[in-house]
Amino acid sequence: MEAFLRYVIENLTDSPEGVELTHAETAKKVTFRLRLPEGEAGKIIGKQGRTIAAIRNLLSAGAARQGQRAVLQLEE
Repeated sequence: MEAFLRYVIENLTDSPEGVELTHAETAKKVTFRLRLPEGEAGKIIGKQGRTIAAIRNLLSAGAARQGQRAVLQLEE
């Protein structure tokens, strides 16, 4: 799941070296925290939040296949 997120997010941003992706894991839940360089958040969020919603949906589907729950939080 982390490799998928890193791939998608780094390809959506202009400066992929500034992307920080961390995760905290419990028995049934994985929380990913995403920190982006200034000015890059709009590219990940997209118009009316559609891009981040799509990323979250794909992440949730992948986690469900493994019997887990995944959450993506965008930090400023």
